[in-house]
Amino acid sequence: MNMMGVRRFNLGLASSAWLLAACMSPVAAQDSVEDKREVHQVLKKIQSSAQKLGYSGIFVYQQASQIRTSRITHLLDGNTELEKLEILDGQPREYVRKNDEVSCYLPDSKTIQIEKNATQEVFPALLTSNAQSLPESYSIKKAETGRVAGIDCQTYLLDPRDAYRYGYRLCVEKNSGLLLRAQTVNTKNEIIEQIAFTQLAIGDVDKQRVKPTFQNTAQWQVENLTVQSNIHSGWVVKSLPAGFKKIREMKRLIPASANVKSSDGSTLKAHQVIQMIFSDGLAAISVFIEPDSENRTEGSLQQGAMTIMGKRHAEYWLTVVGEVPASAIRQVMNSIEFKPK
Repeated sequence: MNMMGVRRFNLGLASSAWLLAACMSPVAAQDSVEDKREVHQVLKKIQSSAQKLGYSGIFVYQQASQIRTSRITHLLDGNTELEKLEILDGQPREYVRKNDEVSCYLPDSKTIQIEKNATQEVFPALLTSNAQSLPESYSIKKAETGRVAGIDCQTYLLDPRDAYRYGYRLCVEKNSGLLLRAQTVNTKNEIIEQIAFTQLAIGDVDKQRVKPTFQNTAQWQVENLTVQSNIHSGWVVKSLPAGFKKIREMKRLIPASANVKSSDGSTLKAHQVIQMIFSDGLAAISVFIEPDSENRTEGSLQQGAMTIMGKRHAEYWLTVVGEVPASAIRQVMNSIEFKPK
C-alpha cells in the first residue's frame, strides 16, 4: 500500500512539519497561570482561523530531499467550508473539499476519487480536535517575531516533554492567528521537515475560485474511497505514547493500481483497509490493517519526520506511519492486537 497519503491531500501529513528556536529564552520550571491561559488562546485561534478565514496562497512543503509546491484557496460560505488544493509539482491533481467530503481530480487517468467524513488536515489546518491537550505533551513558549511571505508573525516553540515526539516551531500571523510556517526539529535541533507559505492573501475569496478546474468530467471514472466511517473493527493499540488519542477509525478502499504488482506479476487488485488515526493534537500516527501479500518485506523507513514500519500479523499486513520518532512507531506496532467482540 502506498503510504504517501496518510495526512490529508498527500502532503505528508500531515500530516506535517516544524522546528526549533535559534533565539530561545530560558524555560521556566513551571508555566504561570497567565502563560497557560495565553497558550490555550493561541492554540484555539490557530485552529479556528484555518477553518473560518478566507485565504488563498502558495506554500512549499519540504520533507528530507523532497520539495512539493501547492496552491490552497479557502473560504467559509455560511456554515459550509469550501477549499481547493492544487498540487503544482509532478502529475497534476486537485482536491476540492466541501465540509467533510473531499473529491480528488486526477486528469491523467480521468478519475475522481471521493472520500467522505474526511478530516481537515492540510496546512494551515494542522491542529486536530484535541489540540487543547498539546500543553500536556509539549512545553509551549513564545519566541521571536519574524516575517513569512511578507507578513509579520509571532513564533511559538513546542518543546516535547518526552522522546516520543519531535519539537515544533510555529510562526503565526499576529492578528488572525493563521499558521504561516511550521517546522519540525529532532533532538539535535536540526530541521527535518518544514512547510511555509511563500505567497498569501487573507480576506474575502470569490466562490468561483474553489470550484474544480476540470469541468468536463461526465465521462470520468468515480471511485468512492470511504467504505465505512466511525467503525469498531476489533483491532486495538494497547500501548500508545502518552498524549496520543484515537480520533478516527474507518474502513477505506484502496483502488487497483497498474503501478503496483502482486507476487505473480499481476496488477494489484482493489481491496479494503482498516485505518486508525491517533493524534496528540499536532503529530499524527496512522495504523493500516489489510490482507497480507507475499511480496512485502518487513522493516522500516525514515524520511524527514516521517517513519513507516511494516510487519506481518497472521494473515494480515500491518503498517504504522507517523511524523514521530521510530521509538513511538515501534511501541505502537508491538502493541497492535485483534480483540473480537
